[in-house]
Amino acid sequence: MISIKQLVFEKTGQELPAAPAALAAYVPYRHLGQQIAISGQLPLQDGKLMHQGVVGDNMSIEEAVKAAKLCTINILAQLSQAVDDDLGRIMGCLIIRGFVASTPDFKDHPKIINGASEMLSDILGESRGSHARAAVGMASLPLGAPVEIEATFISS
Repeated sequence: MISIKQLVFEKTGQELPAAPAALAAYVPYRHLGQQIAISGQLPLQDGKLMHQGVVGDNMSIEEAVKAAKLCTINILAQLSQAVDDDLGRIMGCLIIRGFVASTPDFKDHPKIINGASEMLSDILGESRGSHARAAVGMASLPLGAPVEIEATFISS
């Protein structure tokens, strides 16, 4: 068995945290047929929002990319929980949808979500980590987060 937790540690040098609990009336992930839908993940660490703000106003692109990477770590934590930490059960990532809290004139949403896309490919490899994607600007996100990312994976 290839452990998702071990793979994350090998690729990033950091421990995969416990999967964050749902913050409202939803489940953190849903496994139906071969699809695993991971609910939108915020840049939470130990239950605390680590990044807050609006890109183009009081947050830089670089800080928002860090937030996107933390969202990705939380996606992987949810995925690990969904498949009992067995990467062998994952065929690949189908799609991620990235939401960026930004000013109306901000146009570089893809640069921020690239942080998540590149991280998934780096950790999972091209065959499992490549995915379709959306990068969308929003007026606001839950808790004042600058980024929220959801993902869908295909399992065997």
